[in-house]
Amino acid sequence: MFGRKNNAMLGLDISTSMIKLLELGQKKGKHTVVSYATEVLPDEAVIDGKIVDLEVVVNALKRAIKQSGTKVKEVAIAIPTSVAVIKTLSFPLGLSEREVEEQVMLEAENYIPYPIEDVMLDFEVIGVSDDDDSSVDVLLVATQSEYISILSDVAEDAGLKLKLVDVSVYAMENTYHVLAQDLPNHGQGLTVALVDIGASTTTLNVLVDGKSVFSREHAFGGQILTEEIAQQYGMSHQEAEKAKKENKFPESYESELLTPFKQTMTTTVTRALQFFFSASTQYQSIDHIILAGGCASIKGIAAMIEENTDTVTSVANPFGNMVITGKAKNTTLANDSPSLLTASGLALRGGSS
Repeated sequence: MFGRKNNAMLGLDISTSMIKLLELGQKKGKHTVVSYATEVLPDEAVIDGKIVDLEVVVNALKRAIKQSGTKVKEVAIAIPTSVAVIKTLSFPLGLSEREVEEQVMLEAENYIPYPIEDVMLDFEVIGVSDDDDSSVDVLLVATQSEYISILSDVAEDAGLKLKLVDVSVYAMENTYHVLAQDLPNHGQGLTVALVDIGASTTTLNVLVDGKSVFSREHAFGGQILTEEIAQQYGMSHQEAEKAKKENKFPESYESELLTPFKQTMTTTVTRALQFFFSASTQYQSIDHIILAGGCASIKGIAAMIEENTDTVTSVANPFGNMVITGKAKNTTLANDSPSLLTASGLALRGGSS
């Protein structure tokens, strides 16, 4: 299901409001942004991470492919954490790969709320358990086969081949080593909160030394602001999304809509961190907050969250240390980069272009 590292793959992130397509390569040992594109999706084409209108999504993907100019045909896509079953299992140390696989299949039915014949699953040996050095931890991830089939159909109908499926939270974790280059000591020894504020969901992923120790989704996102804009100015959903992207509003927009939304956004992040602290006995502080998702580009939001949480806060830019080629427009990329974390993590799973 989840594939393995291979040659160049497009990273494709299909969210509630937008398609994000990214191609990365390598030049003289450095990652390069070869091409990228975004396409706004109409309301209700994707609901709760699930593709509802296949034709609309396929057509939007075709436009994104054309806009990007990419020639790569293989693609990696992430599924939302909400549609995945993720469980860490422990088995005795010293089992062969086949024995681990047999144990995983025996245990899987205890954790997957669907008939086992209706799911696709994969597992990865993490290493010796932190709690018991005679055991090995194994990460199990599964989702319904039907969901993967829909993603495969979307890719195929748009002229691509689905090569790999990941879970969004792990795709973002895969981008973290790029982001960590700008943190003190490259993030080593730090507890970092990666907060992705998307269209309908805010995902908190806490990483220690680059490894995820906590992840949780909260029902809040930029779609709230989009709906308020559409209502206030008599726009359609797509028009409101485009206006947000271009930041073309009357002077009253900031005081009437944007500032209240920023305050709610700050409260959401603060509460998410408080939930983490209440759920964790091991970690009671955060060294750094990295904001991602489309809402991270809102002017002044990082400073507001930093002030309210008393924690250094920055906006994610996975391309800060990459070479930007001619196909990728620098100015547009700078604005879109916080929302391209999942796509980046997927594209990084491939090799050079």
